[in-house]
Formats: sequence, C-alpha cells, structure tokens
Amino acid sequence: MENIRVYSHSACLSKDNGEGHPERKERLESILDSIRRIDDLSIELKEAPKAQYKDINLVHPQSYLDEIFEMIPSIGLVGVEKEPYADTLLCPDSKEAILRACGSGISASKDIMDGSFKRIFCAVRPPGHHAETSRVNGFCFLNNAAVAARYLQSSYDIKKIAIIDFDVHHGNGTQEIFYDDSSVLYASIHQHPLFPGTGLESETGVGNIFNAPIEAGTSSEEFLRIFNEKILVNVESFEPEVIIISAGFDAHKRDPLATINLNSEDYFTMTNDIVEIANRHSKGRVISFLEGGYDLQALSESIQSHFKGLSA
Repeated sequence: MENIRVYSHSACLSKDNGEGHPERKERLESILDSIRRIDDLSIELKEAPKAQYKDINLVHPQSYLDEIFEMIPSIGLVGVEKEPYADTLLCPDSKEAILRACGSGISASKDIMDGSFKRIFCAVRPPGHHAETSRVNGFCFLNNAAVAARYLQSSYDIKKIAIIDFDVHHGNGTQEIFYDDSSVLYASIHQHPLFPGTGLESETGVGNIFNAPIEAGTSSEEFLRIFNEKILVNVESFEPEVIIISAGFDAHKRDPLATINLNSEDYFTMTNDIVEIANRHSKGRVISFLEGGYDLQALSESIQSHFKGLSA
C-alpha cells in the first residue's frame, strides 16, 4: 500500500467567488476534512509553495500572467470573462491562491521524480483544466496539470506523459495546450453537450487526443465501460512514464452542474485502474489534481474512494 502526499494551502481557501458561486471554499474544506478522517492509509499533508514565473511560463506567457494579476481588485470581485459568462472571478486574495495551486504540481513533480512519493494529490483551488495558453475560462486561471507536465519534461528525462481527465466537463484548456504535441496524451470522458462545448471524438490532435463524450443520464456501469474502452485502452498503449489525473468529481449523481450517475465508489474503480497502468508503465508515478465537483457530500465520499484507489 503506497503512502500519499497531499499538497494544499490556506490561501486556496481564501479565494472568494461571491455568494452562491459553485466553486466555493467549502468544496476544499469538505475534501480536507474527509482526508483527515481516513485512518487506514498513510497520508502526509504539506503546504504547497508558490509557483515561480519561469515554471508557469513553460505553458503560459508572462504577458498573460501580468494581465491577470493587474486585474486583481483591492476590494470586492472582478469578473475576468465578458458578460454573460463572468463567472471566473478575481478577489484580493486571488494571486496567492493561483500561485499556490500551480506550485503544488511543481512540488509534486519533484517528489515523484526523487522517489519521495509515488502518489500525490493536489487539494487546491482554483482548478485548472479549462485554462488555455492565454485564456482564462471556467473558473480556471492557470492550467495546473499542464504546468506540471511541462515542468516534468523540462527538468527530467521524461518523454511521455498521459493526462487523464474524468471531470464531467471537457478540459478544453489541456486539450488546446497539447493539441499538437505527441509527447503528451490527453484523454477525457465528459458529458456532452455541456460547458465548454468542446471534446468531440473527432478532435484528435496529432493522434494524442482521445475524447469520450457521453450523454446526459449515462449510468455508472456504462460510464465505466466507456472509460475502459475509450480512455484506459489508449493510455495503456501509450505507455506513459508519468500519469497525471484531472480529478473532477462532478460526474457524481449528486452533483448539481451535470447529469451523470456515478456513485462515490466508482471513483475507486477508475483510480485503481489508472494506478494499475501506472504500476506497469510509469513506475507507479501518479499526480492527481482537484478539478470540479460541487456537491459537498459527494466530494467527501468520492475523495475517500479516490485515495483508496491511489494507495493501491
């Protein structure tokens, strides 16, 4: 049974999106409380450091960062996107939260490469998989998973990385960043049609993009079948040296933003199957990032199932 390191930071709880916003601090509080209640696994919590600009710039240009941070208000909230889609918001505490969330993946990358840990979970917000190279989108500012992947490639002799995304929304940002890069496989299962509207099976990049759009109302059994046949089979064939997970828990049947019918236990099944591939091809190295998931009970239950899978 593998030990798990968790990166998080209090700054990620300070990020405010206003009353009634689904991406709220209580999401992370629920997850951290649930992790602390796991008593049959070896889990170490550690503070996430701030990401350095030079590392973020492996994905996002400095001009993009400057534009975001210059918009941060001294009081209140500022919507980054134009109306009517101004739901990606900046508050006075946003900068540190954004940098800590991204920094978690860089530290996780160091840990898995120096052998300290094989399984790491980044319990951070804001999330990242909708953030494109130079575009804020869907509650996301920096693509935490993409920065970690580029950091691994730039700092170590890592030639093939797989990013598996089981958030119920397609990770348009991750797809855009790696669309023409055969060294990174991106595989996503997601409800369609649903925000952000991307993720058709015809979107294949240079043969490195594998999308599995599923219909509203898809059952747990059908979801897991498709996940195996359209996601895991391709990851297995790719033989990645590191696996990164964009772990959204909003395909859960309780989630208010989508209509897929996963149970909390299904996150063990998916995670365990991913870990088995990692054990065969990636020296067991897995970094998982919190993405979506907006029902607190579902988050609390699903994260325990995810950790049980990670520890295998």
